[in-house]
Amino acid sequence: MLKKFFISFLGSMAAIWLSTLLLSIGFVIFILALIGSNLKSSAVKEHSILLLNIHGLITERHTDPTLKDILTQEYDATVPSLDDMVKSLSIAASDPNIDGVYIECNGASMSYAACQELIEAIEDFKKSGKWVYAYSDGYNQVEYYLSSAANRVYVNTTGSVDIHGIGAQVPFFKNALDKLGVDVQVFKVGTYKSAVEPFILTEMSEPARQQSEVYLGSIWDDITKGIAKARKKTTADVNTWADSLLVTVPTDSLKTMGVVDELCYRHEIEDKLRSLTSINKGDDLRFVTPDEYLYAPNVKYDIPSSDKPHIAVLYAVGDITDTGTEGISAETMVPQIINLADDDNVKGLVLRVNSGGGSAFASEQIWEALEYFKKTGKPYYVSMGAYAASGGYYISCGADKIYCDPATLTGSIGIFGMIPNFEGLLNNHLGINISTVGTTPNATFPSVTSPMSPAQYQAMQNNVNNGYRLFTSRVANGRKMPLDSVLTIAEGRVWDGNTALKLGLVDGHSSLNGVVKMLTKATDLKETQAIAYPLNQATDLQQLMKSVSQQAKLAQLYPEASNALTQLTPDDFMQYIKIIGILKSGTTIYTRMEDITIK
Repeated sequence: MLKKFFISFLGSMAAIWLSTLLLSIGFVIFILALIGSNLKSSAVKEHSILLLNIHGLITERHTDPTLKDILTQEYDATVPSLDDMVKSLSIAASDPNIDGVYIECNGASMSYAACQELIEAIEDFKKSGKWVYAYSDGYNQVEYYLSSAANRVYVNTTGSVDIHGIGAQVPFFKNALDKLGVDVQVFKVGTYKSAVEPFILTEMSEPARQQSEVYLGSIWDDITKGIAKARKKTTADVNTWADSLLVTVPTDSLKTMGVVDELCYRHEIEDKLRSLTSINKGDDLRFVTPDEYLYAPNVKYDIPSSDKPHIAVLYAVGDITDTGTEGISAETMVPQIINLADDDNVKGLVLRVNSGGGSAFASEQIWEALEYFKKTGKPYYVSMGAYAASGGYYISCGADKIYCDPATLTGSIGIFGMIPNFEGLLNNHLGINISTVGTTPNATFPSVTSPMSPAQYQAMQNNVNNGYRLFTSRVANGRKMPLDSVLTIAEGRVWDGNTALKLGLVDGHSSLNGVVKMLTKATDLKETQAIAYPLNQATDLQQLMKSVSQQAKLAQLYPEASNALTQLTPDDFMQYIKIIGILKSGTTIYTRMEDITIK
């Protein structure tokens, strides 16, 4: 009886295992059918074109999709990341299978700083002698700025180009808050620290307006110079385009004005690309995206190993927080920096900062961890993206070298805090009254249902003042500047990259790629010996594939079972299954029980 029980039990378990294997393989086939466009195994053929399809939100760094992203269609594999585009341009320049680059603009959102880094990569690619063409049904301003770097710029025969200048509009909420009975209690240091103004003013203060005019003017000046140089025009010409509301002018005028080289429909630009790549009319062009290109089996480039000497490129992107999984969390970034400092294979660090700031406490913790890294004697550089302001500058200021783009916004060396008081809203509008009891006057501090006392308010302001003194001292020591000089350019003021260089807040202008080159040279490493951190963890999709791969290996161990599975129903197959293994029941051992018929 006991023997029959184990035989029956194991037969049932085998059936369950085989059913699970079948379902798993079927599910993966289903998933692969969904994401077939994401598979990255095709070789790059000769006369291929690197396609930069500029659309959607252009992110700093490539991230692989999760299974949830795929199933909910929240991931668009066709949207290229900045790092993938820069890397693919660098490799394609010397790849004989890539004839040129085609920039197609379809509604992109990207910072001007990111645009400048991509323009630099395009200019480097053009040094190979290969061509770069750009086309759009209608360029927005940042797309046109990018596309102006191409050898030829095309627009749809009924398309448009939008050049209008850059500006900012800030909503102010004080009147609305007053009507609601909400009072915002503000504590800050810095005349130009304008983030609090929408809650306490009805319009932009004069210092805020002044700083905005300065950095917007500087960035626009850089943009107009770039476009003018690329299009062989003057900056006055570009400003005339902006003043004329270019997006509204007849398309024919765009060629006459020199804004574009030619007007054509999409099929016509594709025919031009065919003639450039020796592809017959009617045949498909051989486009390859950066994502596909970097994973193609015949695209050769050095992939550094974290087990060998390398430069760490640590991305610090988003709001700075004490804890959490989004943005720059001190909870996770501090140990990451410590680990890099203690890793003998890490010979230097590039901190890639793209942040408008956040928690002062978290910024201090990250700053200290970076100081720990410096004490190892390894070089530490900073590369600033679109923003490295407030806390973003705090975590940057101790670097051996700081580089930014001309369009980077940085500085904002100041601190603020806000605590709302909802007493008026609760009492006057909602009919809610709060009674308070406590052992001391500060028992319920801080409270959002009553105003602060003068002593409490002063204590909060003193706390902000202390934070400001610490912040400015960090900058003075890091930049080797007199504290008085730092205080002059601090006050919470935001600076553009050009002005920041003049003030000594940064050491030069360079893209991330350029900074990596400088640091690898300084550490006697190759340019390719750089690894991005945090390291990409296996996504749940990758883990699923690994799981199925393991089950496939099990199927190989049981070929009779796997073959029968494709031919028989589970009930029929149960009559023929062979159980291979060791069974233990008490002191009796049964081995290699074969040819068992399950009844």
